[in-house]
Amino acid sequence: MLNRITQYLTRYQRKKLHAQKEAKKRSDREKYLNDGRIPWSPGYVLYKEQFIKESIQSDDVLSVFRNSETLSDFGLRLDERVVEYPWIFSNLPKKPCRLLDGGSTFNFDFIVNHPTILNKDLTIFTFEPERSCFYKNKISYIYGDLRDMYLKDDSFDFVVSQSTIEHIDMDNSIYGYDVAHNENENEKSYEYVKAVQEMIRILKPGGTLLLTFPFGKFENHGFFQQFDAEMLSRIVHLFDNKGSYSPTFFKYLPKGWVFCAEDDCRDIGSYNPHTGVGKQDDGAAHCRSVCCIKFEKNND
Repeated sequence: MLNRITQYLTRYQRKKLHAQKEAKKRSDREKYLNDGRIPWSPGYVLYKEQFIKESIQSDDVLSVFRNSETLSDFGLRLDERVVEYPWIFSNLPKKPCRLLDGGSTFNFDFIVNHPTILNKDLTIFTFEPERSCFYKNKISYIYGDLRDMYLKDDSFDFVVSQSTIEHIDMDNSIYGYDVAHNENENEKSYEYVKAVQEMIRILKPGGTLLLTFPFGKFENHGFFQQFDAEMLSRIVHLFDNKGSYSPTFFKYLPKGWVFCAEDDCRDIGSYNPHTGVGKQDDGAAHCRSVCCIKFEKNND
């Protein structure tokens, strides 16, 4: 009897604590909205997460991204993740497959428990261990450098790398990584090419790579670099004779995110919320334009 009472009280306390946390989240999200949707203000991250969660759970939203239909007031004052995640999920299959997340942008509760992910054999490849770990979901974690992945050729059906390659060979000390990197702010680093080569290598024949990164005019923001057309061309060149690819471009406007053409992004700059560089009165939270590439490897 005592054990039953103890178990009941434990469950009650857990439910009470969960309810309190959810109430606090709702309060913070409401404060963010009521205070004018200022990027990175209290409640911003919680509101963005909720927005992404609702977007990737909506068949209607995913259909818009899948078919490149018109976006209306989408992701107002939110950063590029709000278009990257729906674009990625609109391109993922419903059926089981082997999936690699190159950069650990899937390492969130609302992502790993999404129905599209639950039936996948998911491996997360990242530089160092993180606080969140979903081993109970049978997720594999591998730690290393994307430029030299110790994985077999033709191993994965899908590889996803979301806004990760722009951080390669950059100053990632804000993430706690103290490694050698490009220190010339006027010089492009092409180390990302090695990472994309590795992603292509580990794809199975007929496999798909989903790759996203900030795109516009070249900018070095210290912890990331924004790719320009010349840097994009080096990625496209890697696909020669290996498969087919299709790029999709998004840009941020004061009314929210929209689909656009590559030429519409060429002169766009990013806003660095850590330094304030690039801040304008358009409400942009971070990067103002992104390139999303879908590459399908040949079947031979």
